[in-house]
Amino acid sequence: MRRLVSDTLVIAERNLVRLPRAPELLIAFTVQPIMFVLLFRYVFGGAIKVPNGSYADFLIPGIVVQNIAFGGFVTAIGLNEDVHKGLIDRFRSLPMARPAVLAGRTLADIVTNFLSVIVLVVTGLIIGFSFHTSVLDAIVGVALLLLFGYAFSWVFAFVGLLTSSPESANSVAFIAVFPLTFISSAFVPVSSMPSVLRAFAKVNPFTITVDAVRHLWIGYPAAGNNIWGAAVWSVVIMAVFAPLAVARYRRMAARGG
Repeated sequence: MRRLVSDTLVIAERNLVRLPRAPELLIAFTVQPIMFVLLFRYVFGGAIKVPNGSYADFLIPGIVVQNIAFGGFVTAIGLNEDVHKGLIDRFRSLPMARPAVLAGRTLADIVTNFLSVIVLVVTGLIIGFSFHTSVLDAIVGVALLLLFGYAFSWVFAFVGLLTSSPESANSVAFIAVFPLTFISSAFVPVSSMPSVLRAFAKVNPFTITVDAVRHLWIGYPAAGNNIWGAAVWSVVIMAVFAPLAVARYRRMAARGG
């Protein structure tokens, strides 16, 4: 266990150290989120009516959840590159814990996701967003976001190991996750959707997580027990995709990629 923890931290550090050398990745965590906030706030915001508050308050929790979910795309691309460049074979030759490769990747995502949350919240505060709850509630909301993002890092890890190239890894993950973010309460009230989409949106983990964060950050009425529901969804996603990613990694390592 000590070796697993140590090796996981080393791999996580490796993935974080390379970020300053890859400015395009930093843009995805900084400039791109800001662009999304400004576009939705000033292009669509005037046409979208939300109950109990301003659209800025409504938007920021939703767009943070969307951005957090996509935070694992670096893991998908990075793992795919490592497999096809032979780095996984080199890891196999080292006296290291095998799960550390995946654990380190997903752990690094927590740091980059936290950076995205800070960038988005600061941008939100500038355009009119404000917290209407206690500091403790706000912190719990951030913790819930990081848990949700960590769960989706395992989804992206599995996709990265399953696809044939970094480009296809990014495309498959985008196609799989992107519709879920829009068929949810992230950007518009669920009540404005057609009945079929509304029924799906109500059970969508994105809706449950967004509503939970809204409740914790701006006091938005929560439907049922959304906070525990969001936590349970994150755990379920991890329980499904973490074993799948580990099993896939072991099979690829066993046959040399």
